[in-house]
Amino acid sequence: MRETHLREQMCLLAKSLFDRGLTGGSTGNISARTADGGLLVSPTGTSFGRLDPGRLSRFDDKGVLIDGDQPTKEMSLHSAFYDTRSSAGAVVHLHACHSVAWSMMPDADEDNFLPPLTPYAIMKLGKVKLLPFFMPGDPAMGAAVRGLAGKRSAVMLANHGPVVAGKDVEAACNAIEELEDTARLAMLVRGIPARALTDAQVQDLVTKFDVEWDD
Repeated sequence: MRETHLREQMCLLAKSLFDRGLTGGSTGNISARTADGGLLVSPTGTSFGRLDPGRLSRFDDKGVLIDGDQPTKEMSLHSAFYDTRSSAGAVVHLHACHSVAWSMMPDADEDNFLPPLTPYAIMKLGKVKLLPFFMPGDPAMGAAVRGLAGKRSAVMLANHGPVVAGKDVEAACNAIEELEDTARLAMLVRGIPARALTDAQVQDLVTKFDVEWDD
């Protein structure tokens, strides 16, 4: 994909997320791998609703900022996914309301954050790891992702927001939307004896769709 098109796609998808209330104000950040091995990253303090394709932070393949504005303070998160997952072509981080709410629930599963309510989060995300609370911008967030050794495509930062890596920008955005939708469903049925997918149904999905599903 030409870099000009990639820049425009990043801003278009980010605006779509913003317009539908999946992250607000100047929250959230997005990045994508360029054809030459570098990165395009949303700048610090910018709104997903008003990203400028020409001002995205541009890194070369050695991780040096060569053009654009200063990048998001969450670069450690993005770098951790790219360094540990060779399949990562894009990373998205949102401050999405329902997933943050679910992260505050005392019974949220740290190893498998999302309950198996529909097939789609399983297919797009595999198991989502719930990480503890970190101060915004703390490099320890990146260290926590590196500690997963590339085994997860998505993490949930407690009291903060989800982070998802995908093969490209569209895939990463689709997956993080599924994460938020599933968390919203979980909040809607909380306290109700809702029928979730059975363990056998989950395993069938994992097998049929070749889902990363570490034990």
